[in-house]
Amino acid sequence: MLEKDFKETIVNIKNEIINTQTQILSDANSRLINLYFKLGKIINDNSKWGDKFIETLEVELKLDFPNIKGFSARNLRRMKRFYLEYQDEEILPPAVAKLPWTHNIMLIEKIKDKNIRFWYANEAVNGNWSKVVLDHQIDMKLYERKALPDKKNNFKNTLIEPQSDLANDLQKDPYIFNLPLLKEKYVEKELEESMVERIRDVLLEFGNGFSFIGNQYKLTVGDSDYFIDMLFYHLKLHCYIVVELKAVPFKPEFIGQLNFYLTALDEQVKDNLDAPSIGLLLCKSKDKLTVEYSLKGVDKPIGVSSYEISKYLPKNLEELLPTEEDINIHIDLEGDEENE
Repeated sequence: MLEKDFKETIVNIKNEIINTQTQILSDANSRLINLYFKLGKIINDNSKWGDKFIETLEVELKLDFPNIKGFSARNLRRMKRFYLEYQDEEILPPAVAKLPWTHNIMLIEKIKDKNIRFWYANEAVNGNWSKVVLDHQIDMKLYERKALPDKKNNFKNTLIEPQSDLANDLQKDPYIFNLPLLKEKYVEKELEESMVERIRDVLLEFGNGFSFIGNQYKLTVGDSDYFIDMLFYHLKLHCYIVVELKAVPFKPEFIGQLNFYLTALDEQVKDNLDAPSIGLLLCKSKDKLTVEYSLKGVDKPIGVSSYEISKYLPKNLEELLPTEEDINIHIDLEGDEENE
């Protein structure tokens, strides 16, 4: 027992050190972003001197702070723009302050609507997105697929809050899977196999918190065996998520099949500490009214989405995709001098 307590104490000490390091880095990043905001205000207030002021400031700062990057003329102009974007805010939004400088510049340059920009900032912070992943999610129009309210599910009627809101937030429509080797004409088995082969890409598309358990997960009910296409566990929702794939448009009978799988999973696999299992039915296309009618009266939480197949993923994104075990906190304390 002493040995076990000894090891647990060491682990607790290490965790405290790691948590403190993370807090220090996060605080340092927030201080840097607020510094850039203040510098942006000073530069804007002295706009009467034009580019000469910025060019002189660049020289002076590089002479006095030769070991600190981020004070190029281009970056100083970015600070001015950063200030002008958020000068009406009483304080910088928390997500903006937590994001690295290069993330913030990308958001300003690519997204004009401030509310949508704040949404991406929150998603990036919560998901610990690298700059490349953030760029990819913007290009893939994640906001339109995830944040807009036209998703089809029965989560409000089958789950209690906040579980229902969290489940609704995880659903996208459509899902976009990068499966470059999938044939133009495919059956469900080929779709499933392609997704398993590129599970890292699939996990990126499903979002933060998904952990892949396996495909063709067997459930035995009575004298018959049944197989779930793909089974996940969600670390934030604390529940199993069944993903059923259909290479055809939505049909009402698909709901009955998925409802059966969820019932069997909850009876045979779900632990008492787990929340109710959730089903995601992904079809090639769907009629919204048909889906609404099909979900009425169903007592298991089910969401229905369409999906699209992408054949291309930029090489730099593919190289930077995290494994499902990786959780990386990316903080840029000095700006992106090379890309300025």
